[in-house]
Amino acid sequence: MPGAIVTSGERVTLRTVETEDIPFTQRATTNPELRHTLGNPLMNREQHEISDDRNAPDQLLVCLESEDTDAVDPDEDDITRIGQVTVADAHYKRPELGYWLVPDVHGEGYGKESVSLAIDDAFRTHDTPAIGAAAFAFNDASRGLLESLGFVEEGRQRKLMYVDGAHRDLVRYGLLREEWLGEE
Repeated sequence: MPGAIVTSGERVTLRTVETEDIPFTQRATTNPELRHTLGNPLMNREQHEISDDRNAPDQLLVCLESEDTDAVDPDEDDITRIGQVTVADAHYKRPELGYWLVPDVHGEGYGKESVSLAIDDAFRTHDTPAIGAAAFAFNDASRGLLESLGFVEEGRQRKLMYVDGAHRDLVRYGLLREEWLGEE
């Protein structure tokens, strides 16, 4: 059962990832349609465990929920897991976002909403001047998502990783707190 609600938007809810969610979240490392996102290594369930280390990434499960879902004790049938957003390094330096959604919901705006919620939560929770993210240069959808949210390209690591038969560039992005909050 997905964990506690972290935040909710119009259509998606971000919940804590629990041990029971590992088979779902493991998809990012075993699904070829998702794995190339940042060259994640293959991991089995034991390697994909949830850490209680204070500096471990915040793992947020992206869920669709029926209107009558009980916020405290939801019924499994009322929740559909559609992806994950992670916020890494938030406790000691600039947070770094990572995200993925199941292919069935690509292009429906769930990514933009869930990443927006994660950004709001990160700026509300952590005293950080900026948030970072990265996408492979060939990943137009991910780069478009970041740019639509106001992220600015800050650099490119040329031929950083070997993915899908070629060495690929990674594009680094940043979003300043004042840009997100409109305080410029």
